[in-house]
Amino acid sequence: MTPILSVVSADQTFDVKAKAAIAVDADSGKILYSKNADTPMGIASITKIMTIYMTLDAIKKGTLHWDDKVKMSDYAFNLTQNPEASNIAVKDKNEAFTVKDLFNAALIQSANSAAITLAEKIGGTEPKFVDQMKTQLAYWGIKDAKLVNASGLNNSVLDENIYPGSSKTDENELSAKDVAIISKHLINDFPDVLDTSKKATETFDAHGDSEQPLTSYNYMLPGLSAGRPGVDGLKTGTTAFAGACFVATTVQNNFRIITVVLNADNADNDSNARFQATGELMNHIYGTWQLQTLATKGVKIDDHNAPSKLTVLDGQSKQVTLLPDTDLSAVVPMAANDTITSLTYNKKDDDTVTAPIKKNQKLVQATFQIRDKLGYLPGLDGKKFYLTATKEVPKSNAVKVMWNHFVRFVNEKL
Repeated sequence: MTPILSVVSADQTFDVKAKAAIAVDADSGKILYSKNADTPMGIASITKIMTIYMTLDAIKKGTLHWDDKVKMSDYAFNLTQNPEASNIAVKDKNEAFTVKDLFNAALIQSANSAAITLAEKIGGTEPKFVDQMKTQLAYWGIKDAKLVNASGLNNSVLDENIYPGSSKTDENELSAKDVAIISKHLINDFPDVLDTSKKATETFDAHGDSEQPLTSYNYMLPGLSAGRPGVDGLKTGTTAFAGACFVATTVQNNFRIITVVLNADNADNDSNARFQATGELMNHIYGTWQLQTLATKGVKIDDHNAPSKLTVLDGQSKQVTLLPDTDLSAVVPMAANDTITSLTYNKKDDDTVTAPIKKNQKLVQATFQIRDKLGYLPGLDGKKFYLTATKEVPKSNAVKVMWNHFVRFVNEKL
């Protein structure tokens, strides 16, 4: 029931040029690379991916709508006048903006006042919104988060508008693994977010008093200075405390990864340091991991341990044939070494099931796992699919069912 498919491993000699980093398979949550990934560090404006998640969640629940118009509070408006804070130029503090415009500004141009305005709209106040973020993170198993605002700015920039109990110099902190968890939930729960994060430019407040172009700080988007094909998100972050940070996502070789680089080396001398480090990490991942087909829908699995049929009790047929219900692939390391991959099944050939059986009914669960030192993101342990019935098996008539039960009783008990 636990066949070993292969023994393989990824090269772990690579060292990303950053204080901390992680790369994960966006589909399964398999960790593909890790460096100091459990250590909480400053994340700066990477914080906004959590603010974006909460915004999309509120829209999904119907408590917020894309065309809702929101005015900035004095706190948020005054921050637009602060040259220390990345922002949009707002001419009139009485002007109201759509949630969609604020969303675009926060995600594409990292506009802090836009993020704060969304937080205040959703939570009532920014501190209450921060509490909501902490609750969501705890639900995902993230317990080491230090969050004091929705923007990622250092509290020193926010004057008296800081989270109760926090210091005047506090700043948000998460581990690289925490950021990967948030990013995976964001992409998986709201895949349309990539339609925004992939934009290098967008217009804010079109035809309004504050109309202006938004420009992305993600220079790895195709066509920009550090552009790389396949990159379509997600978010940069920069403060003196956090250094140059970047959470990215890309699709190459038919699989998507999420990478996190915190406090990139040499960022003081090279404005593209975080992108260079990310690019090297992506090269490493795609040079050491590959996509492997596990199952093809309707085709018998090439694995002698995979059950191909089950015995049917009380059915008009004595057996039912099994085939995969889906096409399924998984990311595996290329190099042979010390990582174990396995494909297991919760039933074996000729195990019993009881009629009636419907065609395409899920009868056997298959689990593919990679067991190595890197592991998976919390709460994840591999990829699952099902073997399903190829035909319907109706239940036999009552007399035959009673006779079958009698025969089994005699054989088993007497």
